Amino acid sequence: MSNLTFSIEVFPPKDSTAVGEIYNTLEQFAALSPDFISVTYGAGGTARGLSAEISGYISGSLAIPGVAHLTCVGATKDNIRDTLSDFKARGVKRILALRGDLPEGEASLGDFRHADDLIAFINDFGGFEVYAACYPEGHSESKNFAADVEVAKRKYDMGVTRFVSQLFYDNEDFYRMRDAFAAAGVNAPISAGIMPITNAKQILRIVSLSGSKLPAAITKAVARFEHNAQAFYQAGINYAVSQITDLLSNGAEGIHLYSMNRPKTAEDIYRNIGSLLEGAKE
Repeated sequence: MSNLTFSIEVFPPKDSTAVGEIYNTLEQFAALSPDFISVTYGAGGTARGLSAEISGYISGSLAIPGVAHLTCVGATKDNIRDTLSDFKARGVKRILALRGDLPEGEASLGDFRHADDLIAFINDFGGFEVYAACYPEGHSESKNFAADVEVAKRKYDMGVTRFVSQLFYDNEDFYRMRDAFAAAGVNAPISAGIMPITNAKQILRIVSLSGSKLPAAITKAVARFEHNAQAFYQAGINYAVSQITDLLSNGAEGIHLYSMNRPKTAEDIYRNIGSLLEGAKE
């Protein structure tokens, strides 16, 4: 039997007034029976508390493992200790440990310089299974790809049980990373991060935030369908499905869907890959 997983990422609302909407969204995602749902960590204000609340709801009320993202940039050890206590009190048992981006206008990294510092702190606190991020196209601040692999090996040796990749659109980048990890002795499963491009406005945002390159198949679709929203949406779904089909055919051990909190997008993709996921698990 395969240890293949299908998972979905959601983000908390910016404030507590929109909490009802995210719970309705989660109910729709739960109907797809994901192996886990991850919740991003709010950049500030009440969203951080909502991340813990939502992760706890997923783990408890939905009976689906909730994976709480935790970023440490700009944080103190006391901040992180309080957050971990909150996670534990809410029944959250899995954390995706990340450094995060320094908020605009802030100069201090805080008590943690890198994600592995955070992983060590979580391990010392105890009681959590830890996931980590990886980057098929290389981390934007890394000196080279080999350095990325060294970091992954260090995290794996610290007990990380699964890696979740940054979004990418060329599967060859994922395979290169997976092979390099395996050669270095990083034997934890890797979930491939898939973000469907379903409207033309996403393109610039995705490229600016992640630095991901866009294959010709996507740029051609943009040129052909950007003035027809329905056609563009379908082209984006089709590309994501083709990516996932290829990944599953080549032994990927996880598909992690960056949902943008859109159940219809997740449902449309799952409708096309559900039988493939079941077949790949046999």
